[in-house]
Formats: sequence, C-alpha cells, structure tokens
Amino acid sequence: MRVIPERLRRRPRRDPEGSMTLVEHLEELRYRLIIAVVAIAVGAVVGWALFDRVADLLLDPYCDYYESIPFDRRPTPECTLFFSEALGAVLLKLKLVGYLGLFIALPVVLYQLWAFVVPGLTKRERRLAIPFVVSSVLLFALGALFAYWSLPRALGFLLGFAGPVASPLLTGDRFFSFVVLLAFAFGLSFEFPIALVFLQAAGVIGPEQLRGWRRTAILLIFVFAAVITPSGDPYTLLAMAVPMVLFYEAAIIVGRLMNR
Repeated sequence: MRVIPERLRRRPRRDPEGSMTLVEHLEELRYRLIIAVVAIAVGAVVGWALFDRVADLLLDPYCDYYESIPFDRRPTPECTLFFSEALGAVLLKLKLVGYLGLFIALPVVLYQLWAFVVPGLTKRERRLAIPFVVSSVLLFALGALFAYWSLPRALGFLLGFAGPVASPLLTGDRFFSFVVLLAFAFGLSFEFPIALVFLQAAGVIGPEQLRGWRRTAILLIFVFAAVITPSGDPYTLLAMAVPMVLFYEAAIIVGRLMNR
C-alpha cells in the first residue's frame, strides 16, 4: 500500500505561542484551501441534486413579470429561458451548481478563513470564532433573501425600462449569473456589521469614532450600494443601503456594550 508523505496529509504544527514562519504560513494556507475546495465540491454534489428546485425558484420572479406582458408581445407563449450555443445547457447547469456548492459550503469556508488568521489574534479575539462563523452565515443568508425579495422590482424596472418597444428574450446563463451575482452582492454587503464589530473588538476603532463618521459613512454606503448592485435600479439600491445603515447603528450599540 502506498504511504502518503506526512507533509501532505498533516498540516504544520504551530508554535505554542502561535508564531509561524513564512513557509509554515504558506503550508497552513494550502491546508485551509484544500479543506475549502473539498467542502465546495461536496456542496456542489448537493447542489446538483437541488438544481431543478433552485432553478424554478430563481425563475419565478421573471415568470411573474413575463405574465404581465400582453400576450401579443411575448416572444414565446410560455415563460422560458434560452441558450444560444450547443454547450449552453451544460455550462448553465455547471455554473449554477458551482454557485450552490459555494453557498452550501460557506460555513466551512468562513471557518477556514478564521482559522487561518487565528495565530495573529489574541485569546479574547479567538473566542469569537463560533459567533463570527454563525453570524456571518446568517447575515449572508439574510442578504441573499433580501436580494430575492428585491428581484421582482429590479426585473420590472430593468426589463420594462424601454416600455412596449421591446420584449425580453433572456438566456439562462446570463439570467442566473445576474441573480447569483445580485445574491452574492447582498450577502457580502450584509457582512458589513461583522467587520465593524471585529474592528472594535480588536481595538482598531471605537464606537465614538463610528458616531463621528456617521454622515460620511451613510454617504459612502449609498455610493457603495449604487456601485456593487449589478442592476443599478433604485429599488435594489435602497434594499441594500437601508439595512447597511441600520447595521452601522447596530455596530455602534454592540461596540458600547463590549466596552462596558
């Protein structure tokens, strides 16, 4: 039986004080990346089984809009998506399954990210590992739900912008890419309070500083929402910016409680 070299099957041992050499940092990074990739691959297998249900769920907002189009203006009688090349259906399914794999594996990926930066943290900061992972996953999922909630309004604004002059004929690849990009944009933006709370816990900033930066922060939040949202419509912008402003205020309150 072939024996796998120990350096490939075991991650590097850390110094009791948490210090590591550059080579050890790189080996630790490789170890964490391998676990994250394996988790995403397992998530993709689950995503393959869920493909039909998820595709129907993502298609519902578009079909709701499609039903509002007068019958004589519809390119096809029924709501459907198209692909324009022989491999279009294959690429469509593989891409959506990959997105699902990343979403399903998100808790593992976030934990590996946290575990990689742990050597540079204090004991107090290391205790935040579980709250960090749990809150990050919940907020990302909440952001994805907000994206799905804003999707009908975004589609109604974008697809109906030209009025009766044009009717939509969407390809599946671009439609699902748009929806997933919107979900990831919301998910990442909803991680905003986690970053603020962590910076306060690490002593980099304080709640008083956040209070002083409030007006500038609100302006930057709206600019950020306008830039990161793929649709650029006002409904999606407000759906992202308003919760981020509320998260900013919540982070100030959490920072005060931590300093007591």
